[in-house]
Amino acid sequence: MFDNEKGYDPSDANSIERYAVQLKDKTFLEVVEESGLKDKTTALNYANKLRKGGLGNLLEEVYFGYKANSNQEADFPEAGVELKTTPYELTKKGELRAGERLVLTMISYDEPVELDFYKSHAWEKMKQILLIYYWRNKQLESNLLYPIKFVKLFSPPESDLIIIKKDYAYIIETIKTGKAHELSEGDTMYLGACTKGANAEKSTVPQYYGENIPARKRAFCFKNSYMTFVLNHYIVGHKSDNAILTDASVLEEKTFEEVLDGIVEQYIGMSDKELCEKFGRKYNNNKAQWNDLAYKILGIRGEYADEFEKANIRVKTIRVEENDRIVESMSFPPFKFMELANEEYEDSSLHDYFDETRLFFFVWKKDRDVYRVKGCMIWHMPYDDLEVKVRKEWEQYKHIIKYGVQFSKKVDKKGKVSFSNNLPNKSETEIIHVRPHAQKAAYRFNNGEEYGNVERDANMLPNGEYMTTQSFWINNLYILEQIRKILDENS
Repeated sequence: MFDNEKGYDPSDANSIERYAVQLKDKTFLEVVEESGLKDKTTALNYANKLRKGGLGNLLEEVYFGYKANSNQEADFPEAGVELKTTPYELTKKGELRAGERLVLTMISYDEPVELDFYKSHAWEKMKQILLIYYWRNKQLESNLLYPIKFVKLFSPPESDLIIIKKDYAYIIETIKTGKAHELSEGDTMYLGACTKGANAEKSTVPQYYGENIPARKRAFCFKNSYMTFVLNHYIVGHKSDNAILTDASVLEEKTFEEVLDGIVEQYIGMSDKELCEKFGRKYNNNKAQWNDLAYKILGIRGEYADEFEKANIRVKTIRVEENDRIVESMSFPPFKFMELANEEYEDSSLHDYFDETRLFFFVWKKDRDVYRVKGCMIWHMPYDDLEVKVRKEWEQYKHIIKYGVQFSKKVDKKGKVSFSNNLPNKSETEIIHVRPHAQKAAYRFNNGEEYGNVERDANMLPNGEYMTTQSFWINNLYILEQIRKILDENS
C-alpha cells in the first residue's frame, strides 16, 4: 500500500527505487534541508566521521522515514529490499572505485550456523539491494556535502551467485570446524568474511564450535573489489568482455582454480618462443613478455580479467632458473614511513593487502635458452605465516623506523657517497623484507646534509629526516616454497 506520508510503497521494490532515484545529484545537506529537519545537532551527528554508517542512517531516518537498526531481516521486509548507502572515489585516472567493502550482516559465533545459503541472513540481505552510491570527495570540508550520484536496485547475477554460494559454503565450513579464527577475506572470491570491531582485543569472542578458541568478530561482506566491479559494470553500465569463464555453470562442478588449472594444463611444457609464435607476439625476452603470454593463455587482455577484478586477484608471473632458484623477490607498493610508524599490525596496509588479496602465480621454468610453462595456482598467505611470522618481521621494521633508523655513510674512491642502515635485510628474515622502491637513492639529514632528489625519491621518517622510499618484498626463497608443489608435480 502506498504510504502518502513516506512518499513510496514499502511493499513494492519498484516504488522504493523510484522514490530513491529522486536523491540523485543531491548532497546529504540538501536531503536534510528538504526534509525540514531543523535540529542542526542531529544533522551534525549523522555527519560525524567517527560514526560508522552515519550517512546511511541519515537516509534511513530522514529520507525513508524508518529507524536505523541492526535487524537480520531486510530494511524493507515487505518488499524484500535491503538499503545500502556506500561511497565511491575517483582515482587519479578518473576511474570509479568503491570506497569500501559492503558489509551485509554479522556472522554469529554464539549459535549454530545456517548451512542452507537460501535460508541464511546473508541471502536475505543481498538478494535485492537498493544501492545508493555517493561520491566521497575528501576535498570537501563536510561529508554532508558529498553528492549522491548513483541509485539502483541490484541483485547478484546468476554467474556471480554461483561463486558467492561457494564462498558462503567455505566460510560456513570453516566456522563449523572451529577455525573461525583462521578466516580472512582472501580465502574467498566475492563474498568475504571481514573483521568487525575497533581492534582485535575488543572484537574477539569465543567460538560456538570446536574448542571455543577466541576469534575476531566478522561479518559477511561483498569485497571492495567486487563492489568496484558492480559500480562500473552493473550500475554505470560499462561493458566488459574480458571474462575467463564464458559459461559460469562449469563452476557447479569445479572450483575456479580447477578451471584455471585446466586451461593452463594444455600448455605445460611449451616454451616462451613457441608461445610467442603461436600467439603472434614478437619474442623480445623482456619482463613483460612472460606476463603477456600468461594472459594470452587465459584468453584475457591484461591481468584485469572480470573474475580477477571482482575477487581482487593479482597476477604474478614467476620464473624459476635451471638450478631451482628464483632470482627476484616479489615487490609490493611503496609505503610512507610516517604511516607505518603509526599503524597497528591488524590494520596496517601490509596486513590488509595479504588478508584481502589473492595472488595468481603463473610459473615458468628455465630450460637452456627458453622458459617453459610449469603450471599455476591461486595463492593466499597461510594464516600462521600472516599472523605470526609476518607480524613479527613487520613489528621489527616498525620499531626501527619509529624509534630511529641508524645510517652509516660510505665514500668510495671516486667520491661517490652511499648509505647503509640497520633495517633487517633479506637474509635476516623468513618471509618479508624492506628495500628501496625508488630508482635512485635520496636522503636529507637533520645536520643539513642532502643527497639526491628528496622530493621525488624519499619520504620523511618520524625523526624528521628523509630516506629513500621503501617497499615490502616477499623473499624469493619463501615464494619458491609456496610453488614447490607445481615444480615437483611437473618435473
